[in-house]
Amino acid sequence: MSTTRRNFVKTVAAGSAGLTIGGIGFGKSSYRRILGSNDRIRVGVVGFSDRGADTLFPAFLSHAPSMNFEIVAVSDIWNRRREEAEKYFSGKGVKIALARNNEELYNRKDIHAVIISTPDCLHARHAIEAVKAGCDLYVEKPFAETMEDNRDALKAVTESGKIFQIGSQRRSGENYRAAHEYLKSGKFGDIVMVEMSWNVNQPDRWRRPALVASIREQDTDWKRFLSSRPYSAWNPRHYLEYRLFWPYSSGIPGQWMSHQIDTVHWFTGYSHPRSVAAGGGIYLWKDGRENFDTMTAVFDYGPSDDKTKGFQVVYSSRFTNSAGGVKELYFSNGGTLNLDTNTVSSDGGLEAEFAKPMGMKSNLLESFKLPQVTALTGSNLGSDPMTFAHMKNWMECVRNRKEANGNIHAAYNHSIANIMTNAALHTGEKAVFNEQAQEVLAGGKVFKY
Repeated sequence: MSTTRRNFVKTVAAGSAGLTIGGIGFGKSSYRRILGSNDRIRVGVVGFSDRGADTLFPAFLSHAPSMNFEIVAVSDIWNRRREEAEKYFSGKGVKIALARNNEELYNRKDIHAVIISTPDCLHARHAIEAVKAGCDLYVEKPFAETMEDNRDALKAVTESGKIFQIGSQRRSGENYRAAHEYLKSGKFGDIVMVEMSWNVNQPDRWRRPALVASIREQDTDWKRFLSSRPYSAWNPRHYLEYRLFWPYSSGIPGQWMSHQIDTVHWFTGYSHPRSVAAGGGIYLWKDGRENFDTMTAVFDYGPSDDKTKGFQVVYSSRFTNSAGGVKELYFSNGGTLNLDTNTVSSDGGLEAEFAKPMGMKSNLLESFKLPQVTALTGSNLGSDPMTFAHMKNWMECVRNRKEANGNIHAAYNHSIANIMTNAALHTGEKAVFNEQAQEVLAGGKVFKY
């Protein structure tokens, strides 16, 4: 973390100074009572989503009995989702209350924590609401799609002292944690290059044509959905297929790249790229979407004060052909860390015949296997072991008040990388980050929607 960044974090944390009791942080809004180790944790759901029903809620419910947690209420601005939530949880033997919006949810005064699974553009703003209501929170990624939202949410969460988990579940995966420890040991050597991809061939991905045809504006709260985004007339596609439209989502960067670029930050300790150049287009799925169906970004990482050190990350993603699938490859001079096969090998390492002419020795890593855990990428992630582990980690931290695996700084940092990528895609200019102002610049100008 740079000196400027460290000072920034200290500044936003200043509001919570002196407000710590027994290791539990309290901000302006605190628990109505201090929970004992045996007290039941009452959880609210902000946004009943497909992702929640497929993965988040099964993960939560699998741990809830042993950890004495319960879901007691669901807030959603769409009446259909509220009905679906009631049916879903009653089918699990869970009785819930329904709230038409977050004011109704938090006005209950009995919610200790929330799971936030709303559209991308709302995550940061809903995080702010949660900590102001005195709640711990699990927030789906991406954390923020604009630096204004990112800064505001970082400040609010940091000042509150609440337990925060961003939904970057790789941070709780056994294989990723083993890879992190291996890289920290120094045995891998310096990273010289990272290659990442996320490819699918799914014309229906993020499309909801049947729902688009059936929803009416009076069924939901369009103004609440827009939140801090510019006002526009009701558009059911923007509401239901938001991942295809900016500024409600960045699409590929926020949905997929945020998972993978987060591992770069985690493994290396760098908070964000030095620069990002990117390009892409809508090359095949010409269905009215605005976010690209294909993109490639090139990241430069390294210390800001020494441009002779560092490495490149090349990230590519497409909706139009699934060959290659999801790849995460880290390279050193001695070999390759492959998080698709969960192996470390000497592949590509410096061999003796090429080393000797330069008076060098061969440099070949010893091969071994990491824990065999796979990051799932399909639409149904109900059996995703990483999400189950990540949810458990959050629930444990709500109990013991320790920092969760996906802390607020991880969320803030992946958002910087996402916003830099989006700036490069939208402007065609190389994006950089201004540490002092905590702003993303492209072509010398602050990037905004």
